[in-house]
Amino acid sequence: MARHKGDHEARRRDVSAAVWRVLASHGFGGLTLRAVATEMGATTGLLTHYFPSKKDLIEHALTLLDEHRMADRPTEFPDGLAGLRAMLLEILPLTEQAVTSNRIWVGSWDAALANPELAAGHAVRYRRSRERIRTQVVAAQQLDELPPSDPDDTATALLSFVLGLIVQTLLDQAAFPAGQQIRLLDQRLAELARTIQ
Repeated sequence: MARHKGDHEARRRDVSAAVWRVLASHGFGGLTLRAVATEMGATTGLLTHYFPSKKDLIEHALTLLDEHRMADRPTEFPDGLAGLRAMLLEILPLTEQAVTSNRIWVGSWDAALANPELAAGHAVRYRRSRERIRTQVVAAQQLDELPPSDPDDTATALLSFVLGLIVQTLLDQAAFPAGQQIRLLDQRLAELARTIQ
């Protein structure tokens, strides 16, 4: 009997959910076909129908990670400095869910550094992030909330600051609770804004 497309899609959703649970528990280092099969109570043979290789599995995991990260963020932010702040706060690991998502994301760097195709995909993701931040920087500059400096440089510096704060938080959550992360971000934005006064 032929399988229905709905059955295939339902099974793919089950596989995706299992991939996410393995990532949340073990990170990219623990992401294997066997681990996902065990999580599902299935065979690795079933999984190879969806992911013929570990590379395919990792690419799917990165797509899932993108979906999870974007689902947690608003599609629009207010203009200006308030919108820039809101956008950067959405990236930081301020909640347990955001900690998990960021831990998985940082864990994916090792896989990306070892594979040129995955590295290229990460480079595209970071370019998109910089472009979103740049749009908010330009809006803040037009409102005279930020100085008329190069918006590309400002966006790159802000993303670098946030990524550094994420890594430090993941390595020592006790030293960087949510309030501390917010205070450090606000301090950085205030330093940028002060340069126009």
